[in-house]
Amino acid sequence: MEIKNHLLSGRNINKMVKSPNQSGEFKSGDLDTVIMHYTTGGSARPAINTLTNPRVKASAHVVIDRDGSITQLIPFNKIAWHAGKSFYKGRSGFNKYSIGIEMVNAGHLSKSGNIFRAWYGEAFNPSDVQEAIHRNHTKAKYWHVYTQEQLDSVRDLCGLLIDKYDITQILGHEEIAPKRKSDPGPAFPLDKFRDALFSGGRDDDGDLDLPESGRVTANSLNIRSKPKSDSTRVAKSLPKGKKVSILDEHNGWYKVAVEVEGWVYGKYVQYE
Repeated sequence: MEIKNHLLSGRNINKMVKSPNQSGEFKSGDLDTVIMHYTTGGSARPAINTLTNPRVKASAHVVIDRDGSITQLIPFNKIAWHAGKSFYKGRSGFNKYSIGIEMVNAGHLSKSGNIFRAWYGEAFNPSDVQEAIHRNHTKAKYWHVYTQEQLDSVRDLCGLLIDKYDITQILGHEEIAPKRKSDPGPAFPLDKFRDALFSGGRDDDGDLDLPESGRVTANSLNIRSKPKSDSTRVAKSLPKGKKVSILDEHNGWYKVAVEVEGWVYGKYVQYE
């Protein structure tokens, strides 16, 4: 993957679908941010159709599908309409400062019995669902997980954007519009993702480095056989302050080792 003349090319890059929903070039020195979004849908085509519809007056620079393929809608030197009314650390109107990345993901899901559904009616398998507390909420909800292919593509793309455009911060839509938006949601490991990118925390294979250990921050933390909230528990709940060795990560879950090995939700483990 590479960027030439502000356009992506390479493996997994689809033919560009041009969106008319843009405002010309960024002013010199203004572009310094990437904003992460989800599409609230299950496939790329409806999102692309919406973001290229002149009547909708919304857009993003790219859409990343579930298989990791990327469709560009607007050149990276042009302003897209993805942030809306937004504010963060003294600045407002983030369209004029940022590149918008849309990831195909249904977002928040509702549970009825053993069925998880998106707002538009699509049902999802439990293996595609994560129970988690959003950074702007206080209670756990169900969220559509991101695929590893998406995470790999967005990591590679953001690395390119950082190098090409001197990007200094990666934010979620939920951080610049917390009263209106919930994307990319807790199923996307935003804090770990941006910390690793800006600290250079990638190994020779391009994978993000993990901390070697951490301590439990929740009062009680379940340890499970798989990185899913409905998988079986493999031991007694871990108490607050318990030190764990961190072996692996998957969609916000850490594989840890204490007396046994199992998976815990990473939000409740503090690095050491």
